[in-house]
Amino acid sequence: MEPLFSVGPINIYLFGMMIAVGTLVGLYLFLKVAKSKGLNEKVLLDVVLVSFIGGVVGARLVYVLVYNPTYYLSNPIEIILIHNGGLSIHGGLLGGLLVGILYLKKKEIPIWRTLDIAVPFIILAQGISRIGCDVFGVPTMSDPLWAIRVDGVLLHPAQAYEFTLNYLLFGYLWLRLQSTAYHGQVFFHYLIGFLTIRGIVEFFRDNPLLYGLISVSHVMSLAGIFVVVILMIYRKKTTKVIVSPSVPRYEIAKVWFYIWVLTLVSIILYYLLQG
Repeated sequence: MEPLFSVGPINIYLFGMMIAVGTLVGLYLFLKVAKSKGLNEKVLLDVVLVSFIGGVVGARLVYVLVYNPTYYLSNPIEIILIHNGGLSIHGGLLGGLLVGILYLKKKEIPIWRTLDIAVPFIILAQGISRIGCDVFGVPTMSDPLWAIRVDGVLLHPAQAYEFTLNYLLFGYLWLRLQSTAYHGQVFFHYLIGFLTIRGIVEFFRDNPLLYGLISVSHVMSLAGIFVVVILMIYRKKTTKVIVSPSVPRYEIAKVWFYIWVLTLVSIILYYLLQG
């Protein structure tokens, strides 16, 4: 990974820059919508900060414990060297959510409502950040126009697949937020959608395989979906059903127009920066 530029001894990388851009966009929109729904945006900013720390810790721990425990057992000092790479998106999601939920509970902020508002912008931030990720996919079987050439080898642009699917999920979640059946529905749909996306993208990435084309990440995604479905069924049975108005057709058309524009712009940026 080559740095874009350096500020003294600090190297600035494309992936880090796009993570910052995605985080700022998602955070701005989240706080704006949360404020319009009567939530305290100042307290929610604190929630975001502690959740980010929990996400980083969770992402590193799961990567160390699941993907390469033997290496890190022999080289424990490497565990804290996050800048060398090695983060698990599943661990980051789990760590961030656990810390965020505990902090929301401590501050007596409605957990399910807040999570419903947050998740569309979480997946939007994830999509934007993937534009800068240079962990490419496996070699292509043929010579498709959209393949990325790295060191003379044509690879699947797995990041482009992922941010495209993330944007589609964002559009769905944003519309679902405007017409929910119960508090927590948007959050559960985010988890199922995100884990499904990760499972799809993993077929185009080079990861440790357990059996055939099934990787460790596939097993983690399937286990996560199973748990989420159980929690979702329980939540639906134990909470009050909300009668929400249907979303107007012009609003649906407007949202999907914006999604396709965002996707097109992101693809252009991706190939300009990575191609």
